Amino acid sequence: MRLEPKDLYERLEFDKIIALLEKECLGELGQAAVRTMPLLTDVKSIERQLREVSEYKLTLSNTDRFPLSAYEDLADDLKMLDIEDYVLSEDGFRRVNTVLVIIGDIFKFFTPERQKLYPSLYDIVRPVDFDKTLSEAIGKVFDEEGGIRPDASPELQRIRRMIISKERELDKVFRSLINTYRNNGWLTDNVESIRNNRRVFSVPSEHKRKIRGIIHDESATGRTAFIEPEPVIEINNDIFDFQQEERREIWRILKELSATLRPYTPAMRQYLTLLVRFDVILAKARLAYQMNGAMPKLVNRPNLGTEMGRHPLLFLKNKKLSRETVPFDLTLHGDNRIVVLSGPNAGGKSILMKSVGLLQLMLQSGMLVPMDEISEMGVFDKIFADIGDQQSIEDDLSTYSSRLVNMRNFLQHADDKTLVLIDEFGSGTDPKMGGAIAEAILKELNERRVFGVITTHYSNLKMFAFKNKGIVNGSMLFDQEHLAPTYMFKVGRPGSSYAFEIAQKSGLSKKIMAYARKRTGKSETAVDDLLIDLQREKKEVEDKLATMTEREKQLEKLIKNYDELHRDLEYRRKKFKLEAKEQALQEVARENKELERLVREIREQQNLEKAKELVQQHRQERKKVEENVRELQSEIYQTPAVQYKEAKKGAIRPGDFVKMRNGGATGTVESVDKNKAIVIIGMMRMTVKLRDLEHAREPLDVRATTSVQSDTISQNSGFENKLDIRGMTPQEALKVVEDFIDRALLTSANHLSIVHGKGSGALRNVVRTKLREYREVKSAYHPANDEGGDGVTLVEF
Repeated sequence: MRLEPKDLYERLEFDKIIALLEKECLGELGQAAVRTMPLLTDVKSIERQLREVSEYKLTLSNTDRFPLSAYEDLADDLKMLDIEDYVLSEDGFRRVNTVLVIIGDIFKFFTPERQKLYPSLYDIVRPVDFDKTLSEAIGKVFDEEGGIRPDASPELQRIRRMIISKERELDKVFRSLINTYRNNGWLTDNVESIRNNRRVFSVPSEHKRKIRGIIHDESATGRTAFIEPEPVIEINNDIFDFQQEERREIWRILKELSATLRPYTPAMRQYLTLLVRFDVILAKARLAYQMNGAMPKLVNRPNLGTEMGRHPLLFLKNKKLSRETVPFDLTLHGDNRIVVLSGPNAGGKSILMKSVGLLQLMLQSGMLVPMDEISEMGVFDKIFADIGDQQSIEDDLSTYSSRLVNMRNFLQHADDKTLVLIDEFGSGTDPKMGGAIAEAILKELNERRVFGVITTHYSNLKMFAFKNKGIVNGSMLFDQEHLAPTYMFKVGRPGSSYAFEIAQKSGLSKKIMAYARKRTGKSETAVDDLLIDLQREKKEVEDKLATMTEREKQLEKLIKNYDELHRDLEYRRKKFKLEAKEQALQEVARENKELERLVREIREQQNLEKAKELVQQHRQERKKVEENVRELQSEIYQTPAVQYKEAKKGAIRPGDFVKMRNGGATGTVESVDKNKAIVIIGMMRMTVKLRDLEHAREPLDVRATTSVQSDTISQNSGFENKLDIRGMTPQEALKVVEDFIDRALLTSANHLSIVHGKGSGALRNVVRTKLREYREVKSAYHPANDEGGDGVTLVEF
């Protein structure tokens, strides 16, 4: 990732964020890792780190303590341990044991419940195998406080037992001698002391010849001699010998333990790396917890979409002072990529611009940022910034020259994945020439499709932003009544510098202000007002155009919906007529049976002529009904509109959206076999003849354009027998009720409840009209008043 200039971290104050992270780390290795923290450009890597920090922050919020504590670097210890026959020191083992204990606790932390609650953190330790035998081996030698255990070996246990016995014997003899020598007046007030690791008496110099023993030392004044009495010399010698044996045995134990751990140095290096990673995550999570950091949405492209963003350092400062930090929204829509930010001095322009850069650096470092989670942030490969006075005596550069050098570097490397931040664009030289050069540079940056935030007071740059696509004006709002900044950001309109108002408030005399206004002229002061008016009118036109476009789309959907409802209604009318004729045909069949009965009676009565006449009459009636049925079938199934639509859409194939010709819900064709098809509607699979199916559009979400409130849940989770159609138009209600009843029939529901409200009764009539089309409906009625009365229709099948 390319950063310009080299001190970009200091310019955007990211170095201060790193310093705050270092304070939160538990070990020096974690601090070193924070100082060398890379900026990521891979979206998946950034998202992974953000999820890890977010889950660790969750442990802090849940007071679910993660078992991470202070640790030390093991690099030197492990390096020496790799040497054959090297014996690691007790301090080295204590450092190794600390790391092993922490890692062991971390593995114990991830219970099955926590594995589900913190999956990203668990993924860090999942590929690592933790060998408990290492910590168990050290635990057999060292106690919890880091000392050598008395029972580290049987020999060591015997030696220490002997040392304790000799020390008791020494203490007994010493007490006896103290009583004797004190009674003789041969001891000082201090009585005894330690010299050369041996217990000695403090004896005045005039009595030192009276006590037989070894003089180990004298006081600085020479008035006190430190004597080891003869009766305890042998005991002290024995203790010394046992202590030497103890040291040799401890060395042997440590050598054996070093040999045990030596093959596992790669694993311990892996554990240490794991610990450092968790230490960095801990530091990020703690800082995020302090600044209310959140994980925004990430898109795999450059984008500026900050919602409720705050400058991290300013937020922490104001938090300590119990002050509110004003958030800002910086979301660029359409082709807009660059914001030309204007407004009064001390109004917050530079803070906002730095916030954009600082938040981007934090995000691409895997840190949660103080903004709303709905923010949609992108990723940049290059970040350039020109902020502050970069005058250099060593390089013979003035302030303006240094800025031009920066601009040259920016233009050499800028592309469509670059974020550019420029403060006080064009300043430092003659306003007219500086403004012209700045406009030319802005034009070039825009043509390279960079993203950026640029602050300025120049009117020509505001006008350029207004006229050119890809650039949008923005301003920091100003309270004209109280002549005070509000620190609120507004996209879409340029801001005024309010130079005269601020100067007047600062106490400049009216005479000076009058002269300044006269020298400025009306044309200059009117430019900002004109820009503001033009920008406002442009925004209003764009809003109206967007509204009209949306309404046009809604109208097209309604027209298509109306056409389909009309076709379905006409089809149902003919279908109803066909069913009536088919029913009449069935009546004729029953009459034929009656006719046969009459024929038999007539035969019995030998009246053949009358029988023939009746048979011929019934045959003609049946033939007429059959012809009517065939005509209706042809009209319904072979109507030109249907033929044209089927010819246009082609044969029904798997994957097509279809519906029954007699109406109903839309389904998907799973397979086609000769003249039949298997159709999936919701969770139902049914076999239907091809002639009873027709193509259908992909189901429309009617609720997206209406205020329907329905208790119906997804078909994937079952059918709900209650429907709410209040707020719908009759046409919309007709389609929704039809689909509702069809699904009820498919799921074999027995009872339905349709809430339509009382009102004018239009929706109630629609419901009753639709119910009459279904022969399966046994009854439809209204419940008691306390259950909805006329506003609800209950249906039973």
